[in-house]
Amino acid sequence: LGAFATRLAGSSDLYEPGGRRPYHSINFITSHDGFPLNDLVSYNGKHNEVNGEDNRDGDNNNLSYNYGVEGATRHKGIERIRVRQIKNMLSTMMLSQGVPMMLSGDECRRTQHGNNNAYCQDNEITWIDWNLAESQESLVEFTRSLARLRHEHPVFRRRRFFHGRKLQGRDVPEVAWLDPTGEEMTEEAWNESFVRCLGVLLTGGKIDVDEEGEEIIGDTFLLLFNADHGEPITFRLPATASGGVWNLVFDTGRPDLDPHPCTAPDYEMEACSVVVFTEPVAE
Repeated sequence: LGAFATRLAGSSDLYEPGGRRPYHSINFITSHDGFPLNDLVSYNGKHNEVNGEDNRDGDNNNLSYNYGVEGATRHKGIERIRVRQIKNMLSTMMLSQGVPMMLSGDECRRTQHGNNNAYCQDNEITWIDWNLAESQESLVEFTRSLARLRHEHPVFRRRRFFHGRKLQGRDVPEVAWLDPTGEEMTEEAWNESFVRCLGVLLTGGKIDVDEEGEEIIGDTFLLLFNADHGEPITFRLPATASGGVWNLVFDTGRPDLDPHPCTAPDYEMEACSVVVFTEPVAE
């Protein structure tokens, strides 16, 4: 869990010692090598037979999972969890500090049919089927909304690494890492292998100053990650700075929910889900 938080925060362990900034971190899940995102949740193993090397080429360690069926399926439950996991990975990448890099076609579930080494294929295996943009319209729109969220809110594009600094004029840290009780993570919790749920409170307000000395002001966001494959988990929402309520932005576990104010003190997260809340900065 600690490694996940470090990557979410821009990988200071890799870049800060050399004097570099969060924007030097290129964050990606898939690239031109290996599985595209759809295949990452659809295949347990590579299927490179058409490359003519008896499936010996390509990496065998794909960190992929098919959720019950190898390849394409009409099983609604399997399709549902696959789409959710695609959204979870896209959300994690797009809302991390650093620069996101997305493989073209991942936003519409482009597939290479399990081929993870398609360098020699100049055909439908590597081509982008633009009809997918229509059949996968909801995923395309979700991806678009993530890009918009990142673009519009500077808390996702910080110019300095997190060090628990207090924000200008406020006795609150720039980031807080929370457990499901809404309290800050303890040292023991960070080191427990069974802990798979994490909250990240990105404090808004006067975040920083830009190159011209102008204040960077942004909204506060609460990101909840639940990587547990079991039962739903109840997360206690921390108090907002204004004393008001959190506003739901999206919940990958319940895609039917529209953005709305959450008046309850607790929020039930589905297994394998990402939930995002916001508190607009006071005018």
